[in-house]
Formats: sequence, structure tokens, C-alpha cells
Amino acid sequence: MIILGIDPGSRVTGYGVLRYQQGKPYYMGSGCIRVSGELDNRLNQIFCGVRAIIEEFSPNQFAIEQVFMAKNPDSALKLGQARGAAIVAATQGALPVAEYSARQIKQAVVGRGSAEKSQVQHMVTHLLDLNATPQSDAADALAVALCHAHTTQSLIRLSGQASKTVRGRLR
Repeated sequence: MIILGIDPGSRVTGYGVLRYQQGKPYYMGSGCIRVSGELDNRLNQIFCGVRAIIEEFSPNQFAIEQVFMAKNPDSALKLGQARGAAIVAATQGALPVAEYSARQIKQAVVGRGSAEKSQVQHMVTHLLDLNATPQSDAADALAVALCHAHTTQSLIRLSGQASKTVRGRLR
């Protein structure tokens, strides 16, 4: 499976792409979509940027960080709109959308839901065996993709165990 992870932002949206094969993640690419101008123009730039990434990497999974309620409601609204632009790009590409809280992402990658950004960067670098530490927004997006990979694999394992249990009861 190829996963596109997105760390949304109204000025900088991070992206990370992983190939997850036989229980191991492989780095394919990451970076940032940097936008400027009025909000409507920035949202269009995010939408177009995510579409271009989808065209380049052909992911079959899409994962994005959920909005957290910031101290500034205006910032939270803009962040939600940036998420919406990215999600529309994914749905137009026929990708299923998975959403994860910041706490879930940090827990999956670092082992602690209250981890610092630098810890996330360090673990992403280590887990993907990267030569250099990705910039913060790109590392966060790779963490979203890793979280999705781990969650998907856990659900597959659980469903396999559940079906074994059901088969065992039917015998």
C-alpha cells in the first residue's frame, strides 16, 4: 500500500509518502506545500498541490491530521479549511480518507501522546532510516502516514484473529 500523509496548515502543509510492504515502511518522498496570498488563493494552492502529489506518487491511501481546537478560533477555522482543501483533492482522486488526532499520531510514532515535535522528527528519521532529519511539517506528515500504516496493520491482525476465533467456534 502507498500512503499519503498530510499535516495541514493554512500557510505550510506538510506531506509524506510511504510504501508499506510486508510490515515495513519505505520512504518515497516528503516536503511542504508553501502557500501565500489571500485565503481563497491559499486553499486553491493546497488543493492543487495535493492533487499534484497524488498524480506523482499514485497513493492508494490518504491520512490526515484532525483539527485540534487552538486558542485562536480564527486559526482553527483556517486550519479546518486547509484540511478541507486537501481532503477534497484526495476524494477527487478516489482515495479513502483516514483522520487521526495529534495524540494518536504521536502515540503511534513515539509511544507517548504528549511527545514534542523534535521527538517526532527523531523517530520518523529513525523508523524510516533517513539520512537527514526532515523539516518539521514534512516529518509530521510522515508521522501521519506511519500512524495510518500501524493502525491499518493492527486492524488487519485483529480481524484475522477474530475470524480465526469465529471459525474455531463454528467447528
